[in-house]
Amino acid sequence: MTRPGDLEAVKAVLTEAQRRSLIGASPLSGQIEHSEGFLRALRLEAVDGPVLELGSGGGLPGLILAVEDEGLSLVLLDSTRRSTEFLRWAVAELEISSNTQVVTGRAEQLGRDAEYRGRFAAVLARSFGPPAVTAECAAPFLRVGGRLIVSEPPVGRAARVATPGRPDRAERWPAAGCSMLGLTPEAVLRDRFGFAVLRQTVLCPDRYPRRPGIPSKRPLFI
Repeated sequence: MTRPGDLEAVKAVLTEAQRRSLIGASPLSGQIEHSEGFLRALRLEAVDGPVLELGSGGGLPGLILAVEDEGLSLVLLDSTRRSTEFLRWAVAELEISSNTQVVTGRAEQLGRDAEYRGRFAAVLARSFGPPAVTAECAAPFLRVGGRLIVSEPPVGRAARVATPGRPDRAERWPAAGCSMLGLTPEAVLRDRFGFAVLRQTVLCPDRYPRRPGIPSKRPLFI
């Protein structure tokens, strides 16, 4: 849980994010709980490197993770200056600059940058895009053994993942599609919220990610 001494500061920052329409208008308590679900999923095994949040927007879950676990090294990535200007203000306001970096840029471009490619122990995505887009943009950032953790729809909305040795059905994360990126679907975790977990079993091939906009225009899988 968020430390009591930080709770009011976090709520104030997230209230400002709502005012700027950078996060949804639903109650902050639920949005914070959802972010803590990401932290529980991340902590299922040791995190032995930096963590990247794709499309950080108003900073959920990234700001919550940075406040609750000072041992994490976080990079909050967003392509819009409106979001990253807010995130830099939020990082200063919450005094988390020691473990949190804000980066402005397109995932498709930074995924080819030697400073970021193959560097991360985990990539998090809350509402970045459809599975194929998220997978193609995330995989280049992950080191071998790294995890992609993605927020999933509620039960009953095709939130399945492939199981090794079983033919693909209507999974959101088909094994054949993910394997093109070096990813292997592992599980869907559920408590109050759902999260898909995929493992980077080999480095993402050099041909990915494709040019900005292409992953959404021509997705690798449906």
